Amino acid sequence: MVTENISETANQFEADLTWIGKQPLIPGRQFHIKLASREAFATVTAIKYRTDSGTDARLAARTLKKDEIGRVYLCTSESVIFGQHGNKNDLAFRLIDLQTGETVGTGALDFVLRRATNLKWQALTIDKASRSVQKQQSPKCIWFTGLSGSGKSTIANLLEQRLHQDNRHTYLLDGDNIRHGLCRDLGFTEADRVENIRRISEVARLMVDAGLIVLVSFISPFRSERHMARELFAEGEFIEVFIDTELKECERRDVKGLYAKARSGELKNFTGIDSPYEPPESPEIHIQTAMLSPQEAVINILKRWETNF
Repeated sequence: MVTENISETANQFEADLTWIGKQPLIPGRQFHIKLASREAFATVTAIKYRTDSGTDARLAARTLKKDEIGRVYLCTSESVIFGQHGNKNDLAFRLIDLQTGETVGTGALDFVLRRATNLKWQALTIDKASRSVQKQQSPKCIWFTGLSGSGKSTIANLLEQRLHQDNRHTYLLDGDNIRHGLCRDLGFTEADRVENIRRISEVARLMVDAGLIVLVSFISPFRSERHMARELFAEGEFIEVFIDTELKECERRDVKGLYAKARSGELKNFTGIDSPYEPPESPEIHIQTAMLSPQEAVINILKRWETNF
C-alpha cells in the first residue's frame, strides 16, 4: 500500500522489490531503472529486510536471490518525478542489468527517503577546464584491472614515474593502500568489493575534476562496477587497462602466499579462486604480461595513449 503521496521530485526511496535476476542482488551495484515517468540509473543502496514467502516474516538479508522479495532503499542518479495523486502505476518500476539488458527486478516505490530538492550543485568559478589549462594537460583516469599478482601496481607505479618525469600532474590510487584508510571498514565479500569500487570511483572522479591524471590500480573484478566507474567520466577520460596474466603465473609470483591460503580454504572470497574475476571485454589497452616486461608494458601504454588518447 502506498503510504505517502510522492508526486514530487526526489531521488531516494524505500521500495518493495521482487528479484528475478539469475545472480543475487548485491547492494551498491548500478542498474537502469524504468518508471512510468522516465528512465535513469539506480542503485539499491541497502536491503532493509527480506520477506519470507511462507510466513511473511521479515528476515535480515544482505542479498536477495532469485524470486525473493525484499524491502530496499533505492537511489536514482537523477531527480525524477514519481507518480501523481498516489497512482500505483506511476510507482511501479523495473531494474535492468547494464551488461545484459535483462530485467532483473520489479517493484514499486513506497515513499520518499530524502527530498532531492534539498541538495543542489554549488556553482564554482574554477572548473575542470581551468585546472586543465593551468596544468597544461588533459585529465584522465587510467584504470588498471587484473588478478592479484598480475603486475597492476608495478606497471602503474612505473607509468606514474614516467609521467612525473615528463612534468605531468598525477596521483596513483592503489588498492592495498586505500584499504588502510578510506576503505578500511570493508572486507572482501562481493558486496564489500562493490562498495570498495564505488568509493574509489568517486575519488578518481574528483581527482580528474582537479585536473590530474589519476592512475587506479585495483583488482576491480566485476564488469558492472568498472562500467559504473566509466560512466562517471566524460567521453575519452576513462582508459581501461587490462593487465592480463594467467592465474598460474599470478600464483607463482605470490610472495605473500595468499593464493595458497585461498586454495586451502584459509582465505575466503579470494578473486580467481572462490570469487570470480570478469575480464574486460573491450578495454582501451590490453597488456599480456607473458609477452611484455613491466617496462615494455609502460612503453606500450604510452604509445597507445599518444596515438589514441
